[in-house]
Amino acid sequence: MLDYHLHLWPHGRPSEGPTLGQLAAYCEQAQAAGVTEIALTEHLFRFVQADSALAGFWDDDPDPALRSTMAAYWAEHAHADLDLYVSVVLEAKAAGLPVVLGLEVDHYAGRMDKVAALLDGYPFDVLLGSVHWIGAWGFDDYDNPVVAAEWDNRAIEDVWRRYTEALEELADSRVCDVLAHPDLCKVTGRLPRTPDEFYDRMAEAAARTGMAAEVSSAGFRKPVGEAYPAPPLLARFKEHGIPVTTASDAHDAPTVAHRSADLRTLLTAAGYDSLRAYDRRRPTDVAL
Repeated sequence: MLDYHLHLWPHGRPSEGPTLGQLAAYCEQAQAAGVTEIALTEHLFRFVQADSALAGFWDDDPDPALRSTMAAYWAEHAHADLDLYVSVVLEAKAAGLPVVLGLEVDHYAGRMDKVAALLDGYPFDVLLGSVHWIGAWGFDDYDNPVVAAEWDNRAIEDVWRRYTEALEELADSRVCDVLAHPDLCKVTGRLPRTPDEFYDRMAEAAARTGMAAEVSSAGFRKPVGEAYPAPPLLARFKEHGIPVTTASDAHDAPTVAHRSADLRTLLTAAGYDSLRAYDRRRPTDVAL
């Protein structure tokens, strides 16, 4: 098994380091759960390099409350140094730890060319592509009262439609290798009456761009209470021949490899017998 989605700092906590010892603790936790390789994939928006290139994207949103909330969230997080992060992960690789260097890259509407330019030249192994906001609405930050109010004010069909459009633009940019938690729009447990159209579009976006899809245990820890993706979407990925990675989306050592056995069961039931791994953005398949 792999754990190809790991963060070093919980949301709301200042970035410190990282250190070789922190990465070693992640590896120890992973190996105890039968995970043979991990990918460090910190959020791009946590780095000052992203701040200088991408800050202010929220100004496109007409809602002042959402603009203010996103600006505050961004300012709280964008303090780490990307070059230091890269050097420490490369040091861990050189020391023989079973880690690969990655990032989680959010969708920035109309700005994915800026993202590509920012990341060019870094020796990343894998880049995860994700959608965490629609305009300036960071829908995944549902504990925030401004964000939570939008969940009650918006039609669920429209949420899923706009999320899917963002995912399609992200995939079509071809900046990233893996669609992270591809049906994250279900995070609060709200689903459209018939999600099949959206499942089809998500699978088709991955298929036409050659992306893998992530199977993540993070949803078990969210209000929706199930893995990403839902079984019908995972079945569509299999039908389209889309390879998969596995992930915990942990933000601390104890959550590394969380419920990896459950992910194995889901994948076996869907007909998968291998996982997609990456080295310098080159894909290889490893046995499940």
